[in-house]
Amino acid sequence: MGKVIALDGDGVLLDYHAAYRLAWQQAFGHLPELKDPQAYWPMDRWDVPRLEAGDRAKLRGCMDDIFWSSIPAIPGAIQACQILCDAGYELVCLTAIDSKYQSARLKNVQSLGFPIERVIATPALILGGSNPKAEVLELLKPVVFVDDYLPFLKGIPTGIHAALVLREPNGSPNVGPDLSLAHSTHADLAEFAEWWLRA
Repeated sequence: MGKVIALDGDGVLLDYHAAYRLAWQQAFGHLPELKDPQAYWPMDRWDVPRLEAGDRAKLRGCMDDIFWSSIPAIPGAIQACQILCDAGYELVCLTAIDSKYQSARLKNVQSLGFPIERVIATPALILGGSNPKAEVLELLKPVVFVDDYLPFLKGIPTGIHAALVLREPNGSPNVGPDLSLAHSTHADLAEFAEWWLRA
């Protein structure tokens, strides 16, 4: 078994923005127009209103097993993973989703052609709480952890290279003094893979 690289799901491997738009269409009957292509969060990217509790529940109701098993790949991500796999790395998807959707996420990445055999679901990060991904990384001991959400780099074990995918800047949490937690920053996974193998 080769050395492990841990990869986040949404924003690194998978295009959650596109999936959110389709879920909105399913919930409310229309496909939102693009408002800000540089927005980090999907509710800012698409021309959609803020939702009251009842409508939020309706949208979440569309985010079922089918939703979590059918999110499209980010351009270049499958090829980047294949390059890393060909270089001898075992790729593990470490993703903050409800554990009941872990198998749906595995089905998703494998149906797209990602060379990934393991998905590990963790709870979402609660503001001010401990990083649930850090606990898994302690056990997994990857050489690299790639995420697109800076708070998930907090508290990870030393010796793991922390790579941050910066992606869309508007409203991004990937700013401020905590950027020092990232050992490297990249536009996307494809850029990271090229840089890592060259370095």
